[in-house]
Amino acid sequence: MIQEMAHIEIVPGKYAEFEAAVTQVVPLFNRAPGCAEVKLHRIMEQPNRYVLIVRWNSLEDHTVRFRQSDDFQEWRRLVGPYFQKPPEVVHTEIAVE
Repeated sequence: MIQEMAHIEIVPGKYAEFEAAVTQVVPLFNRAPGCAEVKLHRIMEQPNRYVLIVRWNSLEDHTVRFRQSDDFQEWRRLVGPYFQKPPEVVHTEIAVE
């Protein structure tokens, strides 16, 4: 299991619209092969910054299967207009529990 963490900066004042768009696209993630969970976190100290956290069974489930899908294109179409800059995406795995 790996975790995708997408750090997203939103155009100021568009928070409600962005969150509504993400609500619309959560089902795209949920039906993606290898997706185990998706959550959107708002950074309290910086209200225009979010972290999208998605748990995938493998790195390829995200970087190949999802990113090459029509659902990824729909995700970007719906939420992309709210990005102030391109998201910074990293993948993590548990090192210590």
